[in-house]
Amino acid sequence: MSSSFACPELFASSSFAFSTMVSNFWQREIGSGLVSYCLPMQLVFFVWMGENGSQEGVSKRGCSFAKNKFLPDESFRSWGNYVRALKDTPHRLKDRVLTRSLEETELVDMKARSQHEMKKTLSWWDLIWFGIGAVIGAGIFVLTGLEAQQHAGPAVVLSYVISGISALLSVFCYTEFAVEIPVAGGSFAYLRVELGDFVSFVAAGNILLEYVIGGAAVARSWTSYFATLLNHHPNDFRIVAHSLSPDYRYLDPIAIAVLAIICVMAVISTKGSSIFNYIATIIHIAVLLFIIIAGLTKADTKNYSDFVPFGVRGIFQASAVLFFAYIGFDAVATMAEETKNPGRDIPIGLVGSMVITTLIYCLLAVTLCLMQSYKDIDVDAPFSVAFEAVGMGWAKYIVAAGALKGMTTVLLAAAVGQARYLTHIGRTHMLPPWLAIVNEKTGTPVNATVVMLAATAIIAFFTSLGILSNLLSISTLFIFMLVAIGLLVRRYYVSGVTTTANHIKFVVFLALILGSSIAIAIYWASSDGWIGYAVTLPIWLLSTTGLWVFVPQARVPKVWGVPLVPWLPSLSIAINIFLLGSLDKASFERFGIFTLAIIVYYFFFGLHASYDTAREASSAKQMKNVEEGAVN
Repeated sequence: MSSSFACPELFASSSFAFSTMVSNFWQREIGSGLVSYCLPMQLVFFVWMGENGSQEGVSKRGCSFAKNKFLPDESFRSWGNYVRALKDTPHRLKDRVLTRSLEETELVDMKARSQHEMKKTLSWWDLIWFGIGAVIGAGIFVLTGLEAQQHAGPAVVLSYVISGISALLSVFCYTEFAVEIPVAGGSFAYLRVELGDFVSFVAAGNILLEYVIGGAAVARSWTSYFATLLNHHPNDFRIVAHSLSPDYRYLDPIAIAVLAIICVMAVISTKGSSIFNYIATIIHIAVLLFIIIAGLTKADTKNYSDFVPFGVRGIFQASAVLFFAYIGFDAVATMAEETKNPGRDIPIGLVGSMVITTLIYCLLAVTLCLMQSYKDIDVDAPFSVAFEAVGMGWAKYIVAAGALKGMTTVLLAAAVGQARYLTHIGRTHMLPPWLAIVNEKTGTPVNATVVMLAATAIIAFFTSLGILSNLLSISTLFIFMLVAIGLLVRRYYVSGVTTTANHIKFVVFLALILGSSIAIAIYWASSDGWIGYAVTLPIWLLSTTGLWVFVPQARVPKVWGVPLVPWLPSLSIAINIFLLGSLDKASFERFGIFTLAIIVYYFFFGLHASYDTAREASSAKQMKNVEEGAVN
């Protein structure tokens, strides 16, 4: 071992100290009965450190924790190197901001860093069921009643249509990228190719954080619906730690168990997960069809007499919230690397699952508001209470069972998707490359899956559902907007092809599209008038028209492309920004805090690892830069 100090060793020893501190905290705050929950963390660190000397073990097992698999890059091999890297931060940041990855780099070089290939076992059939399973969860059973009662009334069905159109536009943008760049990184890889390292990492960090928080919320909801199914209060199945804060004292071991089972399923086989997913999703859809058919037999058209009680503004306010009922399809895009025929399977899988999901959501919304007046809808259990109101109280058990099925498939699809995001980020070394390793036997990213679900489990164990729901950020809308921008960049700018004049015109028109969309959202949030729209809408329309007429496309899709470019991605940008403007101030504050934390990590670690990796790759190709636009 080198006599110089190695940062990975500091991290490992610090992590062990942290796990010890957590154990001491538990012993002090709760008692020795639960200390064993934290002890495995210490054992894991001992095992990892014990295998540090064997790189061969890494290659064979794929799960060991050698230091050259955690922070292997030049900047972290000694304190001296790290200090020099920090001093060079301005130059390195400029390089990374102005650098765009090549498709070849993502498709060949990055995949090779996982040691083993992911198995191509998925078809369009698998992707459709993964998409439905990833999107339709417990949210439909809660959000519909909440928004119908407080914002939209029976017109909540129109809110679902608006949200569905916005999601479908984003699906189109994702689909072209997933077909052209079929890798596990999803939006992270797409944005790296079109908008560079810095933007892609900020976007990926936010979506990973939302995956963790959303998964924890769903896991705790699973316990709540399970308790309902057994005629118990949700907290009857939780451990109460009276010495902790009320928001953190209800410890949820069932959520941990559910996530552990999901983890095992996700790491054993992607194809096996797919088979389980579509069997469970078929059962879930059967339950939803029962709710629709049984509910419509008790329909009363008088409940539709006041169709828009809160006005048009209420419809759009509800659509901003209900958009989160569509979150999850991006996880399907991360499975492109495991798809047999991406050019055919991904468009069918993504678009098909989104159309089916939107149709089901609209039918459920119509059913609920025909069964019961929007004023009487229960915001916590809308369908269960509605069935009780029409004399079908027994149906609440079917509703609870459907919710459990839905949440299980959402957790499974999210586990598969988030692990692949993390895997591809690990391939770039912006996160430890240990996370990028694909297991030779299962063909799945075991390390990334376990890490993401462990983080989700820890949060789900401690934190109440109310706190988790308040932590849901605006990052998804932000990322969907970035992907639409990335698609426009992809079509209209290619280095060495786009002329300087066309480049300038493209930047001007894109800035006008963004500026007018932001102005529309701000005016919507702050005024009830119409004069602002008379100015901003024509600017958006003229700027999109100008891009269409005056700037030639520099790239033609090889296999499948989004139709009506630039109109569809421009409309996606406008709708996503508009929905962002419908969210509250607290959401933007949380988004700012999360993003700041991600940027701090990037400046101290991710930036230098990415810079070193790019330089080493360039040297390996005899100084031929594998990335275009890099600053020397």
